[in-house]
Amino acid sequence: MAFDVGETLVDETRIWAELAQRLGVTPLTLSGVLGAVIATGRGHHDLWDILGVDRPVVGLDPVHGDLYPDALECVAAARRVGLTVGVAGNQPATVEQVLVAAGLEADFVASSMTWGVAKPDPEFFVRLIAEARVPAESILYVGDRLDNDVLPARAVGMRTVFVRRGPWGHIHALKDEAALADLRVDSLQELATLLSAVRS
Repeated sequence: MAFDVGETLVDETRIWAELAQRLGVTPLTLSGVLGAVIATGRGHHDLWDILGVDRPVVGLDPVHGDLYPDALECVAAARRVGLTVGVAGNQPATVEQVLVAAGLEADFVASSMTWGVAKPDPEFFVRLIAEARVPAESILYVGDRLDNDVLPARAVGMRTVFVRRGPWGHIHALKDEAALADLRVDSLQELATLLSAVRS
């Protein structure tokens, strides 16, 4: 089992709010424009042009306190049922240390920055398969986005869990392609409960 990071394990609310402050716009404005960008299928990097600001040179990294409350328990539940657990997402390299320091116990933790390839590039998922050391069809990739998580993971043969949370999760849940996920949940707590039931 492999987990995405942003809006799957990590709540990015603080990060986006601080980014809005740095750019001189209100969090509401940034959130509203982000929602519109997601709904129209554009990349979130289009935000800067729409807002009329320069693209931030340096992003904001997640910290321990940004983890969703159900993140550690879900990862632990996967390990309790004997699954190999990995974490890999489009993140700065520092996320690896943040997650480990937060107590997340995974067999591997990686970032797009470290790997030099980002989702939805198929090579990202090929690298994930190599790290997991199991066939693609044995991997369940858990993420909040269709475009970056569910669809590209599925395209390389993985099974998928779509988590409906965060801005992408709620908007993508309205799309027909959400039905392509092998499992759809509203939280990692829900997924942890399902994993625990498998163990019983």
